[in-house]
Amino acid sequence: MADVATARRSRLTPEREAELYEAVLELLREVGYDALTMDAVAARTRSSKATLYRQWGGKAELVVKALRHNKRIRVEDIDTGSLRGDLYTLMTQDDDCTMQASADLMRGIAMAIHNNRDLRETFRAQLVEPEMKEFQKVVDRAVQRGEVRADCPALEFTLHMMIGGFATRTLLDDQPPTQAFLTSYIDAVILPALGVTTH
Repeated sequence: MADVATARRSRLTPEREAELYEAVLELLREVGYDALTMDAVAARTRSSKATLYRQWGGKAELVVKALRHNKRIRVEDIDTGSLRGDLYTLMTQDDDCTMQASADLMRGIAMAIHNNRDLRETFRAQLVEPEMKEFQKVVDRAVQRGEVRADCPALEFTLHMMIGGFATRTLLDDQPPTQAFLTSYIDAVILPALGVTTH
């Protein structure tokens, strides 16, 4: 199935594919997932709807691929030699302006993920699960280096803590996370919970 999907998408140049993904993200910010249609994407990108369906199969896959393409740094590319460095790199990969746009985008799609089974399953299969596996490697390396005890009770909640930093900043403070906030959060909350000294 993956080979078939790759073969479908291989007909587009990387530049054209990036252009399509950016248009999808623009529409998501403008109208949200539910109101976004393949007709609107086709019109915005001067494509045929048949081409879009042939390349991506449907709206859910197209949107998730666009979100994935929008990520500047992939978890699997991060290995700074320390847990603190890895977390800093992961959580501050975007500048404050880009984080604002990302927060707006995720806020707009969050309810759709909750209500739309097709989108939820695609989002989990293509974004959440692969990144969870890669993030676990970051944590495992920290244990292997001796930075974190293997029996540390907070280990299994590391990803939850990280996501919480993003989500609660917007929810409680009504503003997106900033690089300054996230680095302080890593040093004050995540690393101490894992028993890692921050001096």
